[in-house]
Amino acid sequence: MITLTGYRGTGKSSVAPLLANRLGWSWIDADAEIERRAGQSISDIFAAGGEPEFRRQERAVMVDLLSRDRLVIASGGGAILDEQTRRDMQQAGPVVWLEAEVDTILARMGTDETTTSRRPALTEHDPRAEVEQLLSIRGPLYEAVATIRVKTDQQTPEQIVEQLLTELPADVQETGR
Repeated sequence: MITLTGYRGTGKSSVAPLLANRLGWSWIDADAEIERRAGQSISDIFAAGGEPEFRRQERAVMVDLLSRDRLVIASGGGAILDEQTRRDMQQAGPVVWLEAEVDTILARMGTDETTTSRRPALTEHDPRAEVEQLLSIRGPLYEAVATIRVKTDQQTPEQIVEQLLTELPADVQETGR
């Protein structure tokens, strides 16, 4: 099990399938799985039940996914807000923090059509202020849970995978945990 974590736009959903393919594992995007199970978009979940309902559903999905073997999870950027989820991630296997500068995140979010249609704003701030505020809260949590950190600003997803293959423990690649 490998969990990719990090803020939106840092490359989790791009890296996960490539890494899984190289390892001969499966992969899953946790946000897409939440939407599949709920039968509605993340924005619709937020509209109906607010962030608490979304986080409840996210926790349930993460409990299930983190119990599997030979899986690369592209976790939602806020999954680390739940203390038990952070512990579960660490117990399941390596946790990779994909990080990027605010300008990189904003540029990537601007070219990602799903950002506005699937994911609601989480604060009342403009996008830059929101990213800065949430990174100030989440950054220490990403750092605390991560076993590997990768700066993604100047790297392609393929380059990130190559870096990870050199940094992941050999036993993870052999056993799938």
